Amino acid sequence: MTNPIFKIRFRAKLLRPAASAKTNSWTFLTLPKSASAKLPSRGMTAVEGTINGFPFRATLEPDGQKSHWLKVTPKMSEAAGANAGDVVTLEITPTGEQLEPTVPKDLRKALAAAPKAKALWSDITPIARRDWIQWITSAKQAETRARRIKNACSMLAAGKRRVCCFDRSGFYSKALLAPKAHSR
Repeated sequence: MTNPIFKIRFRAKLLRPAASAKTNSWTFLTLPKSASAKLPSRGMTAVEGTINGFPFRATLEPDGQKSHWLKVTPKMSEAAGANAGDVVTLEITPTGEQLEPTVPKDLRKALAAAPKAKALWSDITPIARRDWIQWITSAKQAETRARRIKNACSMLAAGKRRVCCFDRSGFYSKALLAPKAHSR
């Protein structure tokens, strides 16, 4: 890890997502607004830090409420000695670099079939790629998602590097939200 300029310290409760009530699946936490306010962006933000002393690197997602949430993988939970319902201690620092986003399979397939779009995709920043992915995955219906993938490939092939007018915080569009917590 790099030498941190400043550290943001807070405690948060691990929650199980409603969509995945299995006991061994991933968990998440929502940052307190006071911790989130110290971050450089209301949108996705790459951080490094510790959860109960276990080091990690991740990207915080916007929660649509001017704050952020963190997906805690089973590996992170196990290393931190924490499960859903436990309160964990975090210490995070924003990183200057942006982590490479995971490209959804359907978008990856469309880009492979569109050489000009794929060439520009390889040339844009991780933040720009993340914005395209968020715009596509925020679609509520399969037809909208398919249309957005087709449009993204067309726009990229035409040289468009960014999705216009995309609300990175999710606050105004309500397209980006933290998962709903499983109620016990």
